[in-house]
Amino acid sequence: MKLRATCAIFAGAMTLFGLQACTQEQQNKINRDIQNWTGTNGVLEFYAGDKLVRRFLKVDKISTAMGTEDGKPRSYRYGYGVLDENLNFQVDQNEKKVYFEISDFGTNYLFFENPH
Repeated sequence: MKLRATCAIFAGAMTLFGLQACTQEQQNKINRDIQNWTGTNGVLEFYAGDKLVRRFLKVDKISTAMGTEDGKPRSYRYGYGVLDENLNFQVDQNEKKVYFEISDFGTNYLFFENPH
């Protein structure tokens, strides 16, 4: 039993030292990969000026579209979430999960983890 605990501590220490050797951008990518794997309870809001016009709940992640031929990032992001039609910050019976796209051209949006 002591050997397992020692091995677990050693493995944890090696992981910590390995992360410290990474650049900040590499650490951010690792964190995003872990978050993408585990998912989040995200909220995505769209604004027209200072007015909230759309809200999506239970967004797991927002992905950048990649070209099929060249593999380069496209100028939009996409994901899935429940459209909060009445903007009451809860999933009502008639509200369904839908696909959405976000253009990189002049869209005002905010993505954050649901505090509820």
